[in-house]
Amino acid sequence: MTTSSRVGPSPSGGGPTVSLSPQQQEVLRHAANGLSIPETAKAMHLAVGTVYYHQQVIITALRARNIMNAVFLACQLGVLDVKPRRHGDHAGFAAHLRRGEEPCEACWDGERAYRREKKGARKAAARNAA
Repeated sequence: MTTSSRVGPSPSGGGPTVSLSPQQQEVLRHAANGLSIPETAKAMHLAVGTVYYHQQVIITALRARNIMNAVFLACQLGVLDVKPRRHGDHAGFAAHLRRGEEPCEACWDGERAYRREKKGARKAAARNAA
């Protein structure tokens, strides 16, 4: 059984919310990477008809004209995060801030580690330049 996850802007922010299952989110990511329906079906080990169905649900949920328009709208709404993930199984610290949410503890931990790494790299570059 797949559970739907609510993604998109926070309801407190007044923006629209979109509910996509994890499988639909994966279909959307494959479409964003330019995979066709048969290629997505092969990558996800699904029937072509199942991928087509998921794309139609995504298009309807986002009120898009086609799957590429759905990818565009998903990026605008924050449903599809085009930046690389730093930690965890969700978009991370920046996505929480974009949605107006307080970041979860895992995101804070990941952000702190990321900042420490960047600070160390800046210090090392300054030492090498001197």
